[in-house]
Amino acid sequence: MSKKVVLSGARPTGSLHIGNYLGAVQNWVRLQDEYDCYFFIADWHALTTGYEDTAGYKENIDEVVKDLYASGLDPDKCNIFLQSALKEHAELHLLFSMITPLSWLERCPTYKDQLVQMEDKNIRTYGFLGYPCLQAADILIYRADFVPVGEDQLPHIEMTREIARRFNFLYDSVFPEPQPLLTKAKVLPGLDGRKMSKSYNNTIALKDRGDVLRQKVMSMITDPARIKKDDPGHPDICPVFGYHKIFNEQEVPEIECDCKAGKIGCVACKKNLFNKLSAAMEPIHERRDEIDANPGMVREILARGTSNARKIVEETMKDVRKAMKIDWE
Repeated sequence: MSKKVVLSGARPTGSLHIGNYLGAVQNWVRLQDEYDCYFFIADWHALTTGYEDTAGYKENIDEVVKDLYASGLDPDKCNIFLQSALKEHAELHLLFSMITPLSWLERCPTYKDQLVQMEDKNIRTYGFLGYPCLQAADILIYRADFVPVGEDQLPHIEMTREIARRFNFLYDSVFPEPQPLLTKAKVLPGLDGRKMSKSYNNTIALKDRGDVLRQKVMSMITDPARIKKDDPGHPDICPVFGYHKIFNEQEVPEIECDCKAGKIGCVACKKNLFNKLSAAMEPIHERRDEIDANPGMVREILARGTSNARKIVEETMKDVRKAMKIDWE
């Protein structure tokens, strides 16, 4: 029996950070052994909010591919490709935009939230409003069975399902309705305690190591109420303790007890975390060194993944055009 298809993507906004890894990519690495996986670099999606600044665009794409490889994605087990290399994504997006009611797009919660959160940017554009149509095209063109997402992305998957149902009703049953594959992600705060985000400049990149990593770890905020080394701490509100729970699980009970009793200072706690984090990320850094030492490897990975993806999208679009009776060839 053929494997079920899984589809997901990552925007090329620069180097991935450990929040990206724990929130999504670590799960992708597990999925590649069980499913027929397609992971794309969503360069068109990046333009919906970043169209005014495309400096470093190509370099960002390279960085994401390198980080995905370093994280453990294997080109022999999954397909990594560039969204814009397959123009069929754009064609299906256009066709979906013809049948998707405007009210569906306007009610999308992400659209409303980001208009508020990104009020300093001019994102009241057709491309940003039509983002769900492009996302639906990305998913449905592979007739994906599953899409790994967090709960906050469920409305987007439901929109994709609605677009598939509408197309199938209007024309023919071309598309299956993809199911969300809920990801139980480990969430880490940024260095300053806020959500980890490049826009806050509070991330730890997957490629960070040595003095760079040490400096970032030692700069992390801790319990603000703890002034002296022997003051009782409150580990539950300390970002450093949150990292220990993921990268130093074995010592967590002891660290929690010593912190509350004022037996361990924040500097010593951070040094311990740096050592554990360095060890945990060593396999990622080794694979990163491998791909950095082979300049043509990024292009080879993308070319291979694109070739495999193209076979599917071409077949899907033949069925789409036939169903819509616009196959004039």
